[in-house]
Formats: sequence, structure tokens, C-alpha cells
Amino acid sequence: MQFLKTLFWVALAIILVLFAKSNWEAVTLNLWGGLQADVKKPVLVLAAFLLGFLPTLIIYRARIWALKRRLEPLERNASTAAPAAPASPPAAPIEAGGEERLATDSRVWPA
Repeated sequence: MQFLKTLFWVALAIILVLFAKSNWEAVTLNLWGGLQADVKKPVLVLAAFLLGFLPTLIIYRARIWALKRRLEPLERNASTAAPAAPASPPAAPIEAGGEERLATDSRVWPA
């Protein structure tokens, strides 16, 4: 499985390098106030990707962090809580009316 993951990332890196190499030309961006910037296409694509991806990643990480903060005290309390004692002691047989029965809580079970 690790080999397939590595193969996938290597193939993706090769595709990105080939894309960058074949599109390595300047693009003129018209900015505010008559300003112009010459930017290479792959750099522009990478900047656009990061502009869309980073806010989403930050929101995702913030939610995970908040959920972990809410869950940690509950886990801490669960791990430090003593195990519950048995509800009742083991049943002992009792003689009632010539029949032997087991007494547990309020129920009587035939033997």
C-alpha cells in the first residue's frame, strides 16, 4: 500500500513538472491603478490553488482542534473514573418450600 501511495505522489509530481515546463511563459496581470505584473503561468496556477485551498484547510483544522478540546476532558474523566462495583453480590441458594431457589435482587429464579 505504501508503494502505491509513493507511486501516486511521484506520478503527480511528474505531471505537475511537465505541465509547468510546457506552460512556462509570462502572463501579464492588470492590477489596480494601471499596475501590471508579469507572472509565469505555473506560478499563477499555484497561487490560485493556494488562495482557495488554505482558507478551507484552516477552517478544517480549527474545527478539529475545537472538537479535540471538547473531547479531551471527557476522555480524561472516563479514564480516571473508578470501575463500577457489581450491582449485587453473587446469589446464594436458599431453601423455600422444599424447593431450592436462587435469590438475586427482587427476582427468584428456579434452579
